[in-house]
Amino acid sequence: MNGYLDMDLLRFTTAGSVDDGKSTLIGRLLYDSKSIFEDQLKAVEAASQRSGSEEMNLALFTDGLRSEREQGITIDVAYRYFATPKRKFIIADTPGHIQYTRNMVTGASTADLAVILIDARNGTTEQTVRHSYIASLLAIPYIIVCINKMDLVNFSEKVFENIKLKYNDIMDKLQLKNVQFIPVSAKFGDNVVDSSANMPWYAGTTLMNMLETTVTDHKTDIADMRFPVQYVIRPVSDKFHDFRGYAGRLSGGVLKKGDAVTVMPSGQHSTVAAINQCDKELDEAFTPDSITIQLTDDIDASRGDIIVGEGETPSVSQDIHIMVCWFNENPLHVNNKYIIMHATKETVAIVKNIENVVNINTLEPEPGSTTLKMNEIASIQIKTAQPLVFDSYKKNRTTGSLIFVDVNTFETLGAGMII
Repeated sequence: MNGYLDMDLLRFTTAGSVDDGKSTLIGRLLYDSKSIFEDQLKAVEAASQRSGSEEMNLALFTDGLRSEREQGITIDVAYRYFATPKRKFIIADTPGHIQYTRNMVTGASTADLAVILIDARNGTTEQTVRHSYIASLLAIPYIIVCINKMDLVNFSEKVFENIKLKYNDIMDKLQLKNVQFIPVSAKFGDNVVDSSANMPWYAGTTLMNMLETTVTDHKTDIADMRFPVQYVIRPVSDKFHDFRGYAGRLSGGVLKKGDAVTVMPSGQHSTVAAINQCDKELDEAFTPDSITIQLTDDIDASRGDIIVGEGETPSVSQDIHIMVCWFNENPLHVNNKYIIMHATKETVAIVKNIENVVNINTLEPEPGSTTLKMNEIASIQIKTAQPLVFDSYKKNRTTGSLIFVDVNTFETLGAGMII
């Protein structure tokens, strides 16, 4: 059991146009890797028969909502967990429909790797470009482009190479790195878990092998220490009469007992006296551990503050430039006021300017807009009521991102990545 808990974890997301086969691909991964429980298998077999399918519909392993099964589409983000002898996985199967682009952003926001599917018959589409752009915005470090349904193009090497060539143009414009291409047939399992005998011209490895061997190191991938304070713990008891702990999730770097730290934005200095995790005391903690820390000095730190390493200099400002993906049918307007949620801090902000909106077809910025419609991506400037302590999104996903919330309904409206 301890060996399983200590296994490396890879979070990955799938993206692509409608009917490119994302859910089927994940179903094939689960089925061929023997990660399906017997009761799940029987339920999907029964559901396949009810829908009139002559064979088992692998997509039903992830299309969990009744409306999804009835329509044969993915609406919500479907999270699935499985493991092989080499590592554990969390999959976020995201929708392909343009109106559910916000769900793709949600599913991809914590991903280490993105699997982008392309239908071999259709090649790259507008959604391929949009999802690739979002992957670049979200700084997903690894991308696997699966050219699916190769069985419907007679497993043609020429079709594969032509699509690969066109995607290279997208890759160059977006400056995507660590991109791999693989021809697959999710329906029949070619190059998913097992190598395909139908494509002897493909000299690469399988999708499963790529997923198992992609190197991630969540403990050391962010150098600067960042600890957003979520809650101040002051027990009312004789045993812990003088206890003051700061609870939260370590969002960057490594924190050790005895480290000199600074509380931002106040700039107060102190030293880490103890690190606790539940009932254990730790000598050090790693990203993304949830911990409680005690400081040697009785200083004023509260929810929304960020504790950083001594000498580290995150930005502190009320004027912030961001790239925003707008999720809501009600457009973003210049001079509108919104609630901003950043790490553990909540404040109010006004939109000062829309600098440009990205043309998703050309990937070029287009200036001059005063509104931002649903699913559009733009560079904007906001001014917050209180200063935020932040990094660029490329440096730290937690301290470099924020959420727009409606001031009246508290509905999530959009997500921003700090430039």
